[in-house]
Amino acid sequence: MTRVTPPSGATRAPEYPRFPRRHLVVAAIGAIAVTLLLALVPSDDVSASRAVVQIALPLEAPSKIPVEPVADVPETWVDITVNPGDNLSLLFGRAGLTDTDLYHLVSKAPQGKSLTRLFPGENIGFLLDDDGRLAALKRVKSPLETVILRREGDSYIAEEIRRKPEVHRSFASARIDSSLFLAGQQAGLPQTLIMELANIFGGVIDFVLDPRKGDVFHVVYEELYLDGEKYKNGNILAAEFVNQGKSYTAYRYVDETDRPGYFSAEGVSMRRQFMLAPVDFTRVSSNFNPRRLHPIYKTRRPHRGIDYAAPRGTPVFAAGDGRVTEAGYTKANGNYVVIQHGQAYTTKYLHLNKRRVRKGDRVAQNQVIGTVGSTGAATGPHLHYEFLVNGVHRNPRTIHKKLPKGKTLTQEELPRFLAQTQGFQLQLASIRQQQLALNQTDAPR
Repeated sequence: MTRVTPPSGATRAPEYPRFPRRHLVVAAIGAIAVTLLLALVPSDDVSASRAVVQIALPLEAPSKIPVEPVADVPETWVDITVNPGDNLSLLFGRAGLTDTDLYHLVSKAPQGKSLTRLFPGENIGFLLDDDGRLAALKRVKSPLETVILRREGDSYIAEEIRRKPEVHRSFASARIDSSLFLAGQQAGLPQTLIMELANIFGGVIDFVLDPRKGDVFHVVYEELYLDGEKYKNGNILAAEFVNQGKSYTAYRYVDETDRPGYFSAEGVSMRRQFMLAPVDFTRVSSNFNPRRLHPIYKTRRPHRGIDYAAPRGTPVFAAGDGRVTEAGYTKANGNYVVIQHGQAYTTKYLHLNKRRVRKGDRVAQNQVIGTVGSTGAATGPHLHYEFLVNGVHRNPRTIHKKLPKGKTLTQEELPRFLAQTQGFQLQLASIRQQQLALNQTDAPR
């Protein structure tokens, strides 16, 4: 091929780069698209809706750096269980804190002073910041109640966490062959519920002397669950005790003032003015006998009361509400307590191991006033219990039948009582029928 050289002195035409036809087509299509876009935008709104259109040559996309999400860092608590004899200063020391930290918390926190009253078994948690200072303190009073004190600047704020357990209903039935406790344990009831059952019927049944072989009871009660696991037992909702063929029923009722109580199906309170047996009993060694031969002095001396034999240290309860008029010691009576109940009634508790009340104290029914012992003229540990009416000794076993019954709900309150307890009554009746059917099936033919 022959190369043509322009003549000297002639002006050389500028040379432009030649683009491939494919690039020219792409550029043309882009120009047309921009023209159409601008034509579609109204001229009077251009300033408000103007868009910036950029045409860029295809470049390699920049590499993306992955960003990890920031995870919440769990708080690390130093948990310490309160042991008998512990105080807050000892717990702060175990957590690596000083008495200065303790003083600042107690004086600045809203509930700081209450921390000085700790109970064995409670859990105290400490949260420290990066400088080793106290950032928060957690007090677990129970699985249902937790208090957290968090530092905010130079003071603390309190956060209360309360949980509500799931309430399940359960029931138990038993026939007494030897004692109430053994029957209750065989039915799967814990000792606390058995004692509560005795307390409910304690005004109409003496669980030392009254129960007989063949007596039966049915109980509907609550079981409380947390996170799918049983936390503890709740309240008894309904109960029936058949003693020597006579049936007693009790239903839990909460009145308009949120005060709970147990009432019969007719709305009569199960709480009587006096308990029949004022002791966490095991057995009775001697009944009321005005011509009893004294076991120590060997003389005919009136036994103006009842002896409840029980292990030393067994709790003794106040039979009713009243005021302690005497509390002391004599050679014959040992440690004793006398309680005045209103104007007419007096109860006496003799041979106590320890007294838990003083003269002048006000006491409530079922309050522990002492423990069973053998002080004074006693052959063994027992409680000697006396009941006086206007200064005259009466048989504690029979005088209760002559005393006023418990509170009766008014006609206006009965509908509320029936509405609240109707479900309990139906469930108790169902349990009774089930047990009756089982007994008939197990009966010999």
